[in-house]
Amino acid sequence: MAFKGWPVDAIEFFEGLEADNSKGYWQEHKDVYEQKVKAPMEVLLAELAPEFGAGKIFRPYRDVRFSKDKSPYKTNIAATMEHGGYISLSSDGLGVGTGYYMMMPDQLERFRQAIDDDKTGGALEKLVAAARNTQIEVNAHDALKTAPKGYAKDHPRIDLLRQKGLISWKQWPVAAWLGTAQAKKKVVDFLHAAQPMNDWLDKNVGPTTMEGGWTR
Repeated sequence: MAFKGWPVDAIEFFEGLEADNSKGYWQEHKDVYEQKVKAPMEVLLAELAPEFGAGKIFRPYRDVRFSKDKSPYKTNIAATMEHGGYISLSSDGLGVGTGYYMMMPDQLERFRQAIDDDKTGGALEKLVAAARNTQIEVNAHDALKTAPKGYAKDHPRIDLLRQKGLISWKQWPVAAWLGTAQAKKKVVDFLHAAQPMNDWLDKNVGPTTMEGGWTR
């Protein structure tokens, strides 16, 4: 079966889940989730696997142990790909991201050294600007409020130095193309457009050597 996008039922499922995040709603609409939400994601990941690696879909259940919000279910379906990439579908539409989400201390040190260097830092600055010019968001999960220790507050690339990671992200609102193979094309086009920044990260930062760390 070829990927044909997600039907309207998938969006309506999440709209309903946002309104009634209960076991009762989930059980009543579980078939919709399995057939209209999860199944298309599985087909998409299978088609992307030859280029981007095997995909893995996250569990739909929230970890509420340390959260004040005890809603049991996630209001999106999300998956990662082995060679880097994150896909999310919700009532807000389709989102795709890639990059080094949460750097470990050894990675952060290399990241900042590379940004501080005029040659490699300047190259990254150009890549970020080029990405943003194509409406790709470039940010991090967290950032320092000031310069990291050992770096000047007026550093020419201070905004990059303050980041604790670097990710590219694109979000599309719900539209008719979401129910077609165009959804796959948008994912692939984004991942190709974000690749130069990932190449920079791979070359200048690389994987952590610390236990329990991860990059993309």
